[in-house]
Amino acid sequence: MKSALATDLPTSGAEVFGAGGIPIRYHYPRMKSVIVGTAGHIDHGKTALVKALTGIDADRLEEEKRRGITIDLGFAHRDLPGPNGEILRLGFVDVPGHERFIRNMLAGVGGIDLVLLVIAADEGIKPQTREHLDICQLLAVRRGIVVLTKADMVDRETLSVVRMEVEEFLRGSFLAGRKARIIPVSAMTGAGLDHLTQALVDAASTIEPKDAKTLARLPIDRVFSMKGFGTVVTGTLVSGAIRRDDELEVFPKGQRVRVRGVQVHGETANEAIAGQRTALNLAGIATEDLQRGMTLAPHSTFHATWRADVTLSLLASAKALKDRSRVHLHSYTSETVAEVVLYGQKQIAPGQTSLAQLRLAETTLLLPGDRFIIRQFSPVVTIGGGVVLDAAPLENKIRTEDKILFLEKMDKGSPEEILLARIARRGTAGLAIEAAVAETGWTLERVQSIAASLLAKSAVVRTNGHYLSAAAFSSMASEAVVAVKAFHNYNPLVAGISREALRERLDLSPQVFAVILEALVRDQQIEVAGDQVRAAGRGVVLRDEEAESKKMIETAFASAGLKVPALKEVLAGLKVDRVRAQKIVTLLLRDKILVKLSDDLVFHSDALAELRQRLQAHKAKSPKIDVAAFKELTGVSRKYAIPLLEYLDREHVTRRVGDERVIL
Repeated sequence: MKSALATDLPTSGAEVFGAGGIPIRYHYPRMKSVIVGTAGHIDHGKTALVKALTGIDADRLEEEKRRGITIDLGFAHRDLPGPNGEILRLGFVDVPGHERFIRNMLAGVGGIDLVLLVIAADEGIKPQTREHLDICQLLAVRRGIVVLTKADMVDRETLSVVRMEVEEFLRGSFLAGRKARIIPVSAMTGAGLDHLTQALVDAASTIEPKDAKTLARLPIDRVFSMKGFGTVVTGTLVSGAIRRDDELEVFPKGQRVRVRGVQVHGETANEAIAGQRTALNLAGIATEDLQRGMTLAPHSTFHATWRADVTLSLLASAKALKDRSRVHLHSYTSETVAEVVLYGQKQIAPGQTSLAQLRLAETTLLLPGDRFIIRQFSPVVTIGGGVVLDAAPLENKIRTEDKILFLEKMDKGSPEEILLARIARRGTAGLAIEAAVAETGWTLERVQSIAASLLAKSAVVRTNGHYLSAAAFSSMASEAVVAVKAFHNYNPLVAGISREALRERLDLSPQVFAVILEALVRDQQIEVAGDQVRAAGRGVVLRDEEAESKKMIETAFASAGLKVPALKEVLAGLKVDRVRAQKIVTLLLRDKILVKLSDDLVFHSDALAELRQRLQAHKAKSPKIDVAAFKELTGVSRKYAIPLLEYLDREHVTRRVGDERVIL
């Protein structure tokens, strides 16, 4: 991966310093990268055309040269001056035309911007001409040029007839009508190449560049080892940018790697941007751990998936596709087997489109907007394709009608509608901002911007990094109020429900629960006192016999002083049942009218306050007191003296020193 001087120069302009430190401004042309893919039947001259245009033989395998046919993907490039002073860097992906190698062809066309549909003038339209055009249409390729190769091998009249046949063949396709550029060329004589080159410039200059500011993804199409460098992978960078020393993740393996070096179209560079043919020298992984079909992306950002909800279109030439059919799935460079589960219908008719879920045999990195091709399981022929709407479908059971409404929103909704729908389907669990990035493929900044707009419209609520729909938040808040009131109805003698019990009853995360409580307190619907939650303004409601029992308990302990009766004896004399009696005691303890020293030893707070006063009076005579003196002071037996002294120690009224207490 040797450095080329040209790639060390800036592409837009640079300021350097000349003699005497005077700044000199050099302007270098802007660079625009466009990926051009070939398509067409075997032996129609695709590789020869690429070589004639670029001077590079894209057939790199010895077997290809020996057999004279393209077996695997080949690559070439050429820089051309654009109409606005920019440099058009065309990266060519040459694909095999034989039907046996269609899977290799599919691995190369996923990232192309422009197609050269190659048709030999001496043979005309052939089966792979049709299949390759179908594939390009299913992948939503929008621009292309039709090249009639081997034009030197037919006379003018035959060439005219072939042109008319091609025009008829293209009717209804993205290459039809005024868009059609049908250019006869000869790679042998060079005839028509200048015309084709100009057509390439015209087409490439109108193509919108891929977004280099999105999250990077590089589907791998080649893996090899270079002496002195180690593991190298190549691919077409379909989004974002990759720089030297970036930390990436290999999908679906999940292994983390570091970028040691970057090449773009064979030249060393500091970074590669979307739309460029890219080679990366990777550290932290061996060649045997990589293969075509894997994808490089920022680490800890995305998740490979087993399932994807999609729109699926069937070619008019295909047979009807039944629900639960197995197919071969191709997306970018990946290939796996998938089961097609149709939504709302039993089969897709030829030429029709349906919503479906693809259940994959192997995990794959897919994101919304990714195009794919499906091929019949057996015999293997291309039958359709589509676009991914959701690569993170929830596994909980959802009504088909609701699923269809959600996917229609994913297909045609605005970014705000899409994010809101993704938040809403999570219900009370909410959607973490990191999960939103993984689900949508949007950058963190874009998610935050769209979420901010939803927050401003009160469509969502933010809870410590999670977003909830306003509807879900309101529903759970109402449910919380109902739950608190229900608790009061069933527990009239209890001041309130514990926070954790309420959270578990509502089945909410701590983050969401905390925000809901905060909102309800702010709206004065509930009150929170310590660990208890109660309805606003709600006190304990006592019936007549309960109020009488409460008074009896309080009187029993108030009149007893420090020689208190056993708690169970007092409760046994009440008119209410044991459960309600215990709750009344709990109320008295909560209000600090009674103080519990042990399970069956309870004192009235007034008696304990009077005890403190006695100790302070004793302190004036002596700063210390032992058990015997304490018993004499209080008139209680050892049964009460020891628990009372231990209580006073805990309350920092006394401090034990040996067999005595120091009165503090």
